[in-house]
Amino acid sequence: MNQIDVHSLAGQARFNGLHRLVLFWCVLMLIVDGYDLAIVGAALPSIMKGMHIDATSAGIMAASALCGVMLGAIFLGTLADRFGRPMMICVCVALFSLFTAAAGLTNDPVSFSVTRFIAGLGIGGVLPIVTAQMAEFSPDRLRTRLVTLVFAGYSVGGILVALTAKQLIGSYGWQSVFFAAGLPVLLIPFIIKTMPHSMTFLVKNGRRNELRMLVKRLVPDYPVSDDEQFAGPSSDKSKDVSVRRLFQDGRAFSTTMMWVAFMTGLFMVYALSSWLTKLMAMAGYSLGSALNFVIVFNVGAIAGAILGGWLGDRVNIKRVLIAFYVVGAVALSLMGYTKSTASLFVVVFVVGASTLGTQLLAYAYAGGFYPHAIRSTGVGFASGVGRIGAIVAPVLIGWLVSLKLPLEQNFMAIGVAGLIGAMAVTLIDHARADSYRGRSATIPAVQRSAGR
Repeated sequence: MNQIDVHSLAGQARFNGLHRLVLFWCVLMLIVDGYDLAIVGAALPSIMKGMHIDATSAGIMAASALCGVMLGAIFLGTLADRFGRPMMICVCVALFSLFTAAAGLTNDPVSFSVTRFIAGLGIGGVLPIVTAQMAEFSPDRLRTRLVTLVFAGYSVGGILVALTAKQLIGSYGWQSVFFAAGLPVLLIPFIIKTMPHSMTFLVKNGRRNELRMLVKRLVPDYPVSDDEQFAGPSSDKSKDVSVRRLFQDGRAFSTTMMWVAFMTGLFMVYALSSWLTKLMAMAGYSLGSALNFVIVFNVGAIAGAILGGWLGDRVNIKRVLIAFYVVGAVALSLMGYTKSTASLFVVVFVVGASTLGTQLLAYAYAGGFYPHAIRSTGVGFASGVGRIGAIVAPVLIGWLVSLKLPLEQNFMAIGVAGLIGAMAVTLIDHARADSYRGRSATIPAVQRSAGR
């Protein structure tokens, strides 16, 4: 009886309709996820005015969702490895859609913060699950590009907020952008019906018929016989998906550095997501002009993610990631000193590419670093622990804003995180990465397939 490694088959598969389906759902999930997270930054000036709160209180309100994001990334990402990714994606969509809409019904900072915290659980849970899902189904030669393309959806969500916020807030108040965020709950039945389960999940639960059908969709020309059994690689055979596996097989120090890199990357992202509109307003720009900078920032993020993914599939992704962190630190420092509006748009574009774009690339790197069996757990914990930086960012920048420091010092404070992130990635042992080992190894299953 032949034992076929399903992940070896997936890695060598040609891009087809199943890949497009997974890519579609993963991108769409991050578009709505990005919208849900970005609306606070766009609506923050109006919320501050409507609730009569200062910058420090507003920073705490923005951080409430990020506390939920941290817990959601850790726990819901881990639960996806146990109970299946499609189900946990639906749980996340229900949480962030319903409770973001509920935030629009609140009138005080406490109730707003509570609803945003619960919504944050779903927002955080989606990120590691879709990263793991796309990484697992992607052909080896396209993996980094496809994962970063998925995360470009996150920036599309931010752009949608910037494009719609001015009209919605101006006509119907800040609550309207929150009500619109409730619509994705309608997608849940379609996700359940069409999103495939993880191959690792099917192998572990002995769901052989479903696995055979999935393999036929993944590799249509692979001759599946009744006497063949599908299995994951040797690193997947343990049923233990607990956090301790992230520190086994020489990964302990690298896992810690991955967490530090995520903390600094997410610090930069959420400092800008929460305060870019307000900081641009402080520089003398109107709400409409400030939101234009948000659009340019997110377009830059998409460009950075695509460029980083393209480079990551061709050269060492670790080196690409280090370079992006450094460029982000430099570009942020330049923002406070750039006086020309045209030049500032260029700098903001580069900042988007090298901060949010960098974080999207970091998710792709983490998605390939851990073995399939603990991929959602690994990315989930990196994303979850990294949220410490995300939580600190809006509060710290809110405090700096309240001190009325020169604008350039606010941006330089954000940029320091980029240098720390570059150092952390430098210290990760890339030889321990699962994707590195996978590309170095021979693939018997594919060789047998080619010989048939």
